[in-house]
Amino acid sequence: VQLQEWGPGLLKPSQTLSLTCAVYGGSITTSYYYWSWIRQPPGKGLEWMGVIGYEGSTYYSPSLKSHTSISRDTSKNQFSLQLSSVTPEDTAVYYCARVQGRRGGMDYWGKGTLVTVSS
Repeated sequence: VQLQEWGPGLLKPSQTLSLTCAVYGGSITTSYYYWSWIRQPPGKGLEWMGVIGYEGSTYYSPSLKSHTSISRDTSKNQFSLQLSSVTPEDTAVYYCARVQGRRGGMDYWGKGTLVTVSS
């Protein structure tokens, strides 16, 4: 399984960040697996943002829920992240990953994409 994420590298404050993750070698609708977004701000640890399940259910970090949305396109085997009203604090490397079960470990990761929020 391989995951590849992409999106704009630079945003201005208040804009909406949109990232997409393409999955190769496995279907996002395969039972048991969930698909997650994680980010790592410069000099900080990993932060789990949310997940979408094989059946389309979504779960979000409480701290980000109000301006985060995860969706999917099963025809393209892709899932996406939208983060609205970004601020410089949203500057981070964003990763997508496969999760084993609703609360399991993440066994496959994308390489990450750097998003910088700056005016």
